[in-house]
Amino acid sequence: MRLTADIWVSAYLTRLRLANIPAFVVKRGDSTAGAVLVKLNTLDGQARCFQRRFNLMTAERQWIVLTEGDEADVDVSTAKQRSFDPDLWVIEVEDRQGRHLLDEPGLE
Repeated sequence: MRLTADIWVSAYLTRLRLANIPAFVVKRGDSTAGAVLVKLNTLDGQARCFQRRFNLMTAERQWIVLTEGDEADVDVSTAKQRSFDPDLWVIEVEDRQGRHLLDEPGLE
C-alpha cells in the first residue's frame, strides 16, 4: 500500500524540521496521488530539482535529479513541469550544505 501524497509530504517536512532544515510547500498538488518535486536551494544562486521515478531494472522508486544549475533556470523547469501536471506538489528545501534527506531510509 502506498502513502498518499499529503501524508508523505507531511512526514518529509517533519523530518526536515527535526534536522533544522528549512522547507516549505511551493505548490500543493493532489492530496492522494500527486507527484512530488523537491527543489533544493543551496542559497548561493544554485539549485537542484529532484523527481521520484520508477526504476524498471530494480523495480524500485528512486529520487533522480530532474534539473540543476542556476536557481532561475531550475525555477523555469519546475514551472514547466507544473504546467504539464496540475496535481504536482513542489517542495522547496533551503540548505547551504545541500542536505535534502531524500536518500534516508523511508524517503528513498
